[in-house]
Amino acid sequence: KSKRDWEEKIKPRLYSDYTRVDWVTAFNTYNRARSEGKFICVTGGWGYDTLQGYMKTEELLVAMVTDPDWVQDMIMTRAKLHVEMIQMMLDKGLEFDGAFFFNDMGYRNGLLFSPETYRKTHREADEMVFSFCHEHDMPVILHSCGNVKELIPDLIEVGLDCLQPLEVKAGMDVRELKRLYGDKLTFMGGIDVRAMAHPDPKVIEEEIKSKFEVAKEGGGYIYHSDHSVPKNVSFQQYRRVMELVRKHGEY
Repeated sequence: KSKRDWEEKIKPRLYSDYTRVDWVTAFNTYNRARSEGKFICVTGGWGYDTLQGYMKTEELLVAMVTDPDWVQDMIMTRAKLHVEMIQMMLDKGLEFDGAFFFNDMGYRNGLLFSPETYRKTHREADEMVFSFCHEHDMPVILHSCGNVKELIPDLIEVGLDCLQPLEVKAGMDVRELKRLYGDKLTFMGGIDVRAMAHPDPKVIEEEIKSKFEVAKEGGGYIYHSDHSVPKNVSFQQYRRVMELVRKHGEY
């Protein structure tokens, strides 16, 4: 899509409206989750990951450098829509325990764009949405795959509470991150799915034990796999994972 497409075809459609929500389904799902004692999150995305639905990835990455004001406008427009729709749901009586947002900003070897580019395109929108969530007592969890270590200081500054999923094969080691940022950030994930699939059960036990010992210290750690659990992890293997989580993960 071009800048003209954005201005004429897409941006005019990104406005808040009650008809965007299936309220009957929303309340049925909400009430069922409440009765089951679940932690209920509002969710969504407005950054780089979302904008890939508007334009080709390569073109988006180029635009982030050559026309950051345009990219920031797209991101901020989506972010404002999220805030308005969340407020609408709150006004209707839905209460959320937290917020779970997504924006994959890394890959196996590092960031998809520099911290400087993040500041020019994302930072203002992230800070706005996170601040809104905090005003309504919602801690913010961000899902961002890949190696996003260089962005963590910025994410802390804009108000992020918890980072997920800590992809091990991309170099995200929860033990290192805990030592560096554990007083400012909660971590969720970091348990290598490759260890779950390993035929030697000692491998996954060492993976969980060694990481939990560090990540749990002082609180601020939530168990999760570091990526989607693949099909080569059997039911028996994953049941063993959960046994180890209960064994080593209690506070």
